[in-house]
Amino acid sequence: MEFNKKKLARSELIGLNVKIIESENSFNKGIKGKIIDETKNMFIIKTKETRKKIIKDQCVFEFKGKNIQINGKSLSTRPEERIKQR
Repeated sequence: MEFNKKKLARSELIGLNVKIIESENSFNKGIKGKIIDETKNMFIIKTKETRKKIIKDQCVFEFKGKNIQINGKSLSTRPEERIKQR
C-alpha cells in the first residue's frame, strides 16, 4: 500500500517514529523518538532519555520509514476526529 501525506495525516500516529525537522522553538529541532500519546494540540514523544511534550502546530515532522514530512498545523485535530475523516 502506498503511503502519502494525506493518508498518513489521517492515520493512527501513536507508535510511529518521528523526527522534528523544523520548530518555532529551537530546542525542539532535531528531537526524534516514538510517539507514545497524542492530544488535539500535542504529541508526547519518547526519546532515549525522556518524554517530550511537543506542540504540533509549531513543528514540521518527518515520519521515519515513510520519508514523509508533514506540517504539524495539518495534524492539529483530535486524533479520533482525524481518523474518522478517512
